[in-house]
Amino acid sequence: MRLATIRTGDGTHAARVGQDTLVELDARDVGELLAHEGDATPTGVVHDLATAELAPVVTHPGKIICQGLNYRGHILEMGNELPAYPTLFTKFREALIGARDDIVLPAASQQVDWEAELALVIGRRVRHASPTQAADAIAGFTVANDISMRDWQYRSLEFLPGKAWEHATPVGPWLVTPDELGGTDPDLEIRCEVDGVVRQDSRTSELVFTAVDLVAYASEFVTLEPGDLILTGTPAGVGHGMRPPVYLEPGQIVRTVIEHIGELENRCVAEAP
Repeated sequence: MRLATIRTGDGTHAARVGQDTLVELDARDVGELLAHEGDATPTGVVHDLATAELAPVVTHPGKIICQGLNYRGHILEMGNELPAYPTLFTKFREALIGARDDIVLPAASQQVDWEAELALVIGRRVRHASPTQAADAIAGFTVANDISMRDWQYRSLEFLPGKAWEHATPVGPWLVTPDELGGTDPDLEIRCEVDGVVRQDSRTSELVFTAVDLVAYASEFVTLEPGDLILTGTPAGVGHGMRPPVYLEPGQIVRTVIEHIGELENRCVAEAP
């Protein structure tokens, strides 16, 4: 099953994704739908998939937890050693944008970078999860790009200032349940293109810490709730790792694709004065 969140004249609605259509549901987003165990009534409204305005899959997540270093190639290109434990940081919901929304390049940063990521959405409450419980808590997967302001990220040892900028983290286009992807440890191609040039190309099976690992680890220190998001990390090929470094500029198109899930296509725009 595939579930999306769309913008409509009266706010947002969760929707079931068909081949060419979206069937609107009586839930404000996928997170609310999951909190009610997927029980939502169709409103009777059907939208064209090609023209519908896609919101972030989850518009009001209680938590957004991100894994900083999780592909061997990216860890090495950034000059780090393989971690013994997950490197976690957070974002806020104001950072999230939809699959076709503009990425805002802030005036205060001159080093804005791309990071294609597999993201997961929590489907049931879980704490102190065993691997089996962690797997059962994953409602599905989606595509994300952890757009990063590197000059702010490396001002200190904490990642947060470079990771939580508003209107800069696309998540979508929809959630795909694990049964369509081979389970909760999927082996999928993940790719990022900037203006048609492939910058990242890897597979999600290269994760050092799997999606199940991250759910189990995070659930030790906080209760995970339906609609919470976890971004699992990015592969090699980021702009900051190039020599010389390359960063995003206004007008460029960032395309983020994960096999069997979908794609994001976001234009970079300069922050309004």
